[in-house]
Amino acid sequence: MSRTATIHRKTKETDITLALDLDGGETRISTGVGFFDHMLTAFSVHSGFGLTVDAQGDLEVDCHHTVEDVGIVLGQAFGEALGDKGGIARYGHAYIPMDEALGFCAADISGRPFLVFQAQFPQAVIGTFDACMTEEFFRAFAMNSGVTLHLSAPYGSNSHHIAEALFKAWAHALGDACKKTEGGVLSSKGVL
Repeated sequence: MSRTATIHRKTKETDITLALDLDGGETRISTGVGFFDHMLTAFSVHSGFGLTVDAQGDLEVDCHHTVEDVGIVLGQAFGEALGDKGGIARYGHAYIPMDEALGFCAADISGRPFLVFQAQFPQAVIGTFDACMTEEFFRAFAMNSGVTLHLSAPYGSNSHHIAEALFKAWAHALGDACKKTEGGVLSSKGVL
């Protein structure tokens, strides 16, 4: 069974084409926001997922619409690629150190979208990426994928390192949660 999805979403603010393969493949990211490209590339590499993103957005305003809308589309693709969520580990978690910063993510592919996000960013901007958009991205992903996400960075003094630790922790947590198992849907209800 193919665990892939390709989605195209166009609004008055963004035009995004995204392809996701949960079993690996090409990584090619272009959003016009350099640090965000770096984070999505790290996500693809560390999760083991193939990911291509071509996004054009109203960057003359700021990065908000582009980052949030990529989160929406990636969440939709993730949900579609998983199908009925059968035959996967369902849960994953990871701690990732990034120099002085520590990032943590726990994920449950539950069908119940929720985000708990606890992180402070000492520097408000990372390149052309507004650090506050880290939370907005993860919220958009969680709400559109049906995944429960808990993300925290208990300490760190460099916003780049804090964000990168969070993205990599998310990648490892989701990579583990998507690992194939021999069983069906991992739920006492029999369905997610």
